[in-house]
Amino acid sequence: MSDKQIKAHHQRNSSIKTIRQLLQQRWFVVVVALILTGFGAAITGVLFRAGVHNLDYWRLQLLEKLPARLVLPLMGGIGGLISSTLITKFAPAASGSGVSHIMAFLRHRPVPMGIKVGFIKLISGIIAIGSGFPLGPEGPSVQMGGSVAWQMAKWLKAPAPFRRVIVAAGGGAGIAAIFSAPIGGFIYAIEELLNSARPVVLLLIVVTTFWADTWADVFQGIGLEPQAGGYDNILGFQLQREYVQTVNFLPKDFVYLIILGVVTGILAELYCRYVLIMQSQGNKWFDQKLILRMTISGLLIGTIYGFLPESFHHLGELKELIAEGNATNLMAGGTFLILFISTGIAAASGAPGGLFYPMLILGGSIGLTCGNVAELITGYVPSSYIFAGMGGFIAGCSRTPITAMFLAFALTKDLLILKPLLICCITSFLIARIFHESSIYERQIQIEAMKN
Repeated sequence: MSDKQIKAHHQRNSSIKTIRQLLQQRWFVVVVALILTGFGAAITGVLFRAGVHNLDYWRLQLLEKLPARLVLPLMGGIGGLISSTLITKFAPAASGSGVSHIMAFLRHRPVPMGIKVGFIKLISGIIAIGSGFPLGPEGPSVQMGGSVAWQMAKWLKAPAPFRRVIVAAGGGAGIAAIFSAPIGGFIYAIEELLNSARPVVLLLIVVTTFWADTWADVFQGIGLEPQAGGYDNILGFQLQREYVQTVNFLPKDFVYLIILGVVTGILAELYCRYVLIMQSQGNKWFDQKLILRMTISGLLIGTIYGFLPESFHHLGELKELIAEGNATNLMAGGTFLILFISTGIAAASGAPGGLFYPMLILGGSIGLTCGNVAELITGYVPSSYIFAGMGGFIAGCSRTPITAMFLAFALTKDLLILKPLLICCITSFLIARIFHESSIYERQIQIEAMKN
């Protein structure tokens, strides 16, 4: 073991010892911090989704009255202008996906945190995504959850090692609240954010993520996000299935799923490199001019989507079309190409939005297309191919196969689908790692460090 590894090992042991002492001596502080973190992650996540939904609805109403080639570029440009102005004036750390910010903080880099960053992320993210940037709410939710957690720990005067753990728990809680996936949020905090499996750390994170998911369901049930159905005032908590999928798993599915994993792993790494190149070029062309960068990007993205069919005007409807297998090969291939290009532009702009949501659609498009091709050639396709593609693509990009598996599982809540998901996610992860060891988020941290 090298001196560096020995030092890191001693630091981890010291941190765990500090946390255990805190649990013994100030257990009330720990309980309050966990409750407030889960509560804060839940309410910010639900408000974010509700805000994006309402702005999306208004945008779609405008599209019924005015031509898309006018509405979408204007809304994209204006949304980019307002969102970037808020970020530039009040919290520059609120730009970008948010995941890389939390990861950088957890790797002991100087990253601004706190309620102010979380609040600006909430408002600017709603404006950017609601105005047409093809990004998802999970990245901002991770940063908002982590920022709330950091603030709670600071107010309660918790020691630095505990702040690090609670920030990771807040990030995982953000994933849990957005995707209604407490297990996915828990695994994500361990697998991607902390890279730790200490029992005391697992306990703190699992409590926070499940608490956040519970409160997210309650907030939805009392009307903050009525279109979601995780909680009913009379019946209580409900099993929330976004899609009802009949899953059949046969021994021959192994071969099909491994092939799909290879395809998604290669395409995921290609996507990572494209997004990172776009981000590097954006830094080179615009330097610190975020307002100009996001305004031009919003106009460009709006113009692209303005010339596309109506089904491309709302990411949620596009995801539903792919997930339910109702898209033709041409539509699925077109969806992959358009989202591949446009999300790269959006990420390069510094817009406050995540990539997991578009990754789900990209992966689903791959699964649907490969399934149609497999059926044409062999006369058979596994029933899990679309959702396996979703999980496989996320696993290839984020290098977190277990998290990817549970995020895709959360869409159906069917336990049988876990087996095919695991095969595809592990295969995609291993294939992607052949090309590069680090995830897209770890490489984004390096790009941002070079910029600064």
